[in-house]
Amino acid sequence: MLRLVLVTELLVLTMMVAVSGIRAFDWEGFALLSLFVLWIVLSSAALLCSLRKFLARLGLQWAVTAVFVLILAVTAVFSLLADWVLAGGSLHNTRFEVDEYGLLRNLLVSAVMTGLVLRYFYVQAQLRRQEQAELRSRILALQSRINPHFLFNSMNSIASLIATQPETAEKAVEDLCELFRASLRDSAESVPLQQELELCRRYLAIERLRLGDRLHVEWQVAELPEQARIPLLTLQPVLENAVYHGVQPLPEGGLILVVIAADAETVRIKVVNPMPQAGARRDSGNGHRMALANIRDRLAALYGERAAVEQLSENDRFITRISLPC
Repeated sequence: MLRLVLVTELLVLTMMVAVSGIRAFDWEGFALLSLFVLWIVLSSAALLCSLRKFLARLGLQWAVTAVFVLILAVTAVFSLLADWVLAGGSLHNTRFEVDEYGLLRNLLVSAVMTGLVLRYFYVQAQLRRQEQAELRSRILALQSRINPHFLFNSMNSIASLIATQPETAEKAVEDLCELFRASLRDSAESVPLQQELELCRRYLAIERLRLGDRLHVEWQVAELPEQARIPLLTLQPVLENAVYHGVQPLPEGGLILVVIAADAETVRIKVVNPMPQAGARRDSGNGHRMALANIRDRLAALYGERAAVEQLSENDRFITRISLPC
């Protein structure tokens, strides 16, 4: 509404300056013309808004034609109404005559401006559709780089358990299926935060089969609002990163701390994992940065500047902080 009013006033100001100039600017005429044009613009917007479901079912050409007809009809009605009011506004006024040239002028101006606005919206819609296609392909490319790369280790662990612990092996297969089912879903899909946490617990259960007592996880999850939702596979890659680059290189293993809090607007995630010495794993630092860069790019593609991914090293610990809209 604010944009409509501002654009309308700019149009009226331009018309008045072109007609009366700056020195002899007609403020009364500016006020009357503003009132007249605003009635047309806001009434047309309200009418089109109420008919948007009907217009959406039409093809592009028919929808454009319908919009033109509706706006020209509104312009004609208010033009006749303005002439009637200026002539006295009485039902018994015999002096009221239709200003045919004024009506034609108003219809021409309305048609030109409607065509410009429709063209602007069409180009904007095409640009948005192209941006969404590029965004989806970018997210899918990032998702393919975030997908779990522990498949072979997991299958080896499951194979070793089939003979001795068949129930554990069966549970691991179910967890693995859930993980890969999630990785094949739309990565821009928003899921409840509790669902993402359950997926992370399944992942850690699989890794615990391989690492045993070397892997310890502490969860500090505050009470979460029901509307707390995050993109699918946001936290799981961070934990995978912590296991692969933090716990696995250490012979004694280590502790991963997960702290999660959320309010009505923001979800805040903090993951702390041990950081091996430089010689323990040469690619550890690069691995951390590359994995988090992928996550940062994915969240930036979805939320822009409203999401943030921070990383820092502190006393042989690697800390990852993520904040994103709820």
